[in-house]
Amino acid sequence: MQKFYSLAVLALLAAGVACTQKSAEAPAQMEPGHEHEQMQASAPAAGYSVKGTAVFAGKESKAETVKMNADPKCLAQYKDGFKYKPVVVGQKGELSNVFVYVKSGLQGQTFDAPKEPAVVLDQKGCWYHPRVMGIMVGQKLEIRNSDPTMHNVNASPEFNAAMPATVKMMEKTFKSPKVMFKIKCNVHPWMTAYVGVLGSPYFAVTGDNGQYEIKNLPAGKYTLEFWHEKLGTSTQEVTVTDAGATANVKFSAKGTS
Repeated sequence: MQKFYSLAVLALLAAGVACTQKSAEAPAQMEPGHEHEQMQASAPAAGYSVKGTAVFAGKESKAETVKMNADPKCLAQYKDGFKYKPVVVGQKGELSNVFVYVKSGLQGQTFDAPKEPAVVLDQKGCWYHPRVMGIMVGQKLEIRNSDPTMHNVNASPEFNAAMPATVKMMEKTFKSPKVMFKIKCNVHPWMTAYVGVLGSPYFAVTGDNGQYEIKNLPAGKYTLEFWHEKLGTSTQEVTVTDAGATANVKFSAKGTS
């Protein structure tokens, strides 16, 4: 049987609360997807924070060798080859690249996408940076090509655009919400990024320390969803009061053979 992952969620509550993103430097043998902390879109400047830490109770993924032989300009950027860990865990189990967002509880509310700053997606070292990110519908997505080679940014059906080495930047927007939206490069099939496209600014991505914070959320009851590309999804009910809320999440992986 194919191995699958499941989640177990442990919520630690703050008082009055019910069970409730660094651009990469030059390509290096750091763990891709572990290099950033996703910025939250500008939220209304009134409300409270939901924050916490995601940890992983399991073994970290083994580093997988990414074969870039198809493009010598990619391969040449890595003296010792390129490796990637799908599940990136810190020394104490801190889990990065978990997309956290308010899935429900905002019905009837509308939010304007911020005009500035744009969210940046860079193609550097023939890899997407960041690997996991969030953006609002209609918000500017600045796509960069920091490589000396051609890329193709395929986010069909929203857009599918070639970026020759001479084209260093282009701007796009998403018209429809979706969690998660997969972006791939048609030239380099090993390149993948995941984008949570929302109609609200209430989202975050856990950083290297496994922490996240969703700011300026009005008091009320909400459903949060936690998403990881390998560990799947889980939802959690939260009640936000004027004391804010804390929700620490513990992921565990189980498989069958």
